[in-house]
Amino acid sequence: MTNWPVYGRIDGPVVIIGFGSIGRGILPLLRRHFALDRSQIIVVEPSDENAGLLATFGAQHIKVALTRENYRNVLTPLLTGGAGQAFCVNLSVDTSSLDIMKLTRELGSLYIDTVIEPWPGFYYDHKADPASRSNYALREELLAEKRANPGGPTAISCCGANPGMVSWFVKHALVDVARDLGMEFDEPKTRREWASLMRATGVKGIHIAERDTQRSRNPKPLDTFVNTWSVDGFVSEGLQPAELGWGTHEKWIPDHARAHDTGSGAAIFLLGPGADTRVRSWCPTPGPQLGYLVTHNEAISIADHFTVREGGEVVYRPTCHYAYHPSNDAVLSLHEMFGRAGQRQTKAHILSEEEIIAGRDELGVLLYGHAKNAYWYGSRLTIDEARQNAPYQNATGMQVTSAVMAGMVWALEHRMSGIVEADEMDYHFCLRIQRPYLGTVEGIYTDWTPLTDRPGFFPEDIDASDPWQFRNVLVHS
Repeated sequence: MTNWPVYGRIDGPVVIIGFGSIGRGILPLLRRHFALDRSQIIVVEPSDENAGLLATFGAQHIKVALTRENYRNVLTPLLTGGAGQAFCVNLSVDTSSLDIMKLTRELGSLYIDTVIEPWPGFYYDHKADPASRSNYALREELLAEKRANPGGPTAISCCGANPGMVSWFVKHALVDVARDLGMEFDEPKTRREWASLMRATGVKGIHIAERDTQRSRNPKPLDTFVNTWSVDGFVSEGLQPAELGWGTHEKWIPDHARAHDTGSGAAIFLLGPGADTRVRSWCPTPGPQLGYLVTHNEAISIADHFTVREGGEVVYRPTCHYAYHPSNDAVLSLHEMFGRAGQRQTKAHILSEEEIIAGRDELGVLLYGHAKNAYWYGSRLTIDEARQNAPYQNATGMQVTSAVMAGMVWALEHRMSGIVEADEMDYHFCLRIQRPYLGTVEGIYTDWTPLTDRPGFFPEDIDASDPWQFRNVLVHS
């Protein structure tokens, strides 16, 4: 594709916080799809590693690490220094998404991020109980701010591939399933209508089902955590408690599961790290697979958004969780890390598009438990397709950066929508913008269930009456 569409104009500064793999990948998309002054692209990043690339793009580089003490003083002049409305694109780790979001809204700027990130110390605070270290707790703080300060400049929370794009996939997949079941319905327009439609289809739950088969020409070195995206981000979320939206169809709950005392009540957490908790799931290329139940915001927000209440009581909610099989090098890295009692390796390495010789990132949503059993809908993006579409990113990164770009376009057209979750955005609009970057996007039905092809060599703790019980999904240790 050569005639890339320009979707909007950004008259003010574009302040990018963080410049890891996603920051590098977003630069060519900004230049390609937005009318802007490249000299007003400002990257706030403490490292000089990408100074040459920033100079090539004509972007400014503010070499500083944002902290709780300095973020207001650093960001305020950057966001107010141009003639038009600024756009803050937060792609960093170890910075409070909520604090920065509040500041941008005070200053009248637009804002987007890919995760609700805390200040350093949150993930590794040994004095904090597991509930307070959860994504549920981080999201509840965001929702409290949304209730306290409705409206105002748009700030989009958690708009990457997942969380983000997968919430749009869920709605697309739900409409597909409802139509294929022969249901007569008008496409929902409200949150309540969406939840009612999911209930009517009989969907019991959703896996955010992902398989990353990208591989390097070089084997993983000892004492190095290798990943296809942020090592810091993956390790942080992987060491948080496993979390999942908890559905009303569930008849059993693990002994090490706990509920939350406050908030929506949409999720539970397990007393164990997500990256050491395995679940059975399914993706098109491998078929059945074991994934990790890594905590993600979308597991909670999707379950919450599709909850049906009657008389104040929850009468329907789908189970929802991430079921992630990362690249083989990342699996080896996790195995090595947990073999060291969770102590991270001394080195970290993100595979670049040049190093990867083959593979794809297959990321979608598996809607299960309805009359047609299970339906996977998502992106099957190869490394070759990613290379053809844009520079500086592998397949995993492109699914994220294209979602950020789609969210930015949506924000420019909805500038005063207040704090917004990806679940609240128009999925038709966002996927139309993003789809050219997603490779093959398709829906596939499967007759697989978590009880399919169990070897039966040993006694198992299963529920044969309903294959889609979480009891059958969780891999018992």
